[in-house]
Amino acid sequence: MHALIQGIILGILTAGVYALMASGQTLIFGIMKVVNLAQGAMVIFAAYLSYQLFASFGLDPFLAIPITTVVMFALGVAVEWCFLRPLRREDKAELSLLVTFAVALLLEGVMTVVWSTSVRSINTSYANSSWTIAGYQITLVRLWAFLLSLVALGVLYFILQRTGFGRAVRASVQNPESARLLGVRSEAISALGFGLGSATAAAAGSVYGLLYPFNSGSHYDLISRLLSIVLLGGLGSIGGAVIGAVIVSLSSAIVAATISPVWSEMTFFVVLLLVLIIRPRGLFGVASRGAI
Repeated sequence: MHALIQGIILGILTAGVYALMASGQTLIFGIMKVVNLAQGAMVIFAAYLSYQLFASFGLDPFLAIPITTVVMFALGVAVEWCFLRPLRREDKAELSLLVTFAVALLLEGVMTVVWSTSVRSINTSYANSSWTIAGYQITLVRLWAFLLSLVALGVLYFILQRTGFGRAVRASVQNPESARLLGVRSEAISALGFGLGSATAAAAGSVYGLLYPFNSGSHYDLISRLLSIVLLGGLGSIGGAVIGAVIVSLSSAIVAATISPVWSEMTFFVVLLLVLIIRPRGLFGVASRGAI
């Protein structure tokens, strides 16, 4: 029972980080109907940026997030403008898979040249600090990462629900043709939306570098997990991405704690398979363009 509860605590804390990563990916799909296969590479690239700021200037990874967020937002806008906007609208859904995968490989090449393929990690003075409450350990880094993810998701929710940009995004998701007739500039919304989705990778990347060792090839495993989460929750649903992250993180942590860490790696895909057999669109997916 002790191992089970400890696994549940670990799963909940980890879920926040995965939810932050997946929310950006599902936001991009909701706006542009583009499955961003480069999201994992963007998270790892942000982790390298945070690592470099810490190694060169001693800047704490949490304090580096505003810097990495600006960089990743600009990168996302540039990717949309240079690589996705030229695609024909009728072919974008299919060709974007190839384009974003190519962007992921390009980022991997840049990371390999700049930082090599050696495994890196961000080792702060508090990296191994933890609290023990009622016999259960709570790692401070995971707790702060969880709280940061809640704040970032709250900001994202506020942007989408309470700002003019958010209303334009939701209009574009629900009925893009009507939104254009009402004066919504779909190209600008797509660029800003892709930038915003990429910016979530900045916060997630800084946290990822604190929690896990990484190298330039770490994005392959990461993107498979993120795709499992967004497909489980339903493509285009940010709420679904959060629920999907909680489900897969909890199930993986419980299996690791009670059975074996070896089997926990399969949990992402087993849970996804079971849900998609019952509900092919995912838990909160809908037949329309998006569900933001």
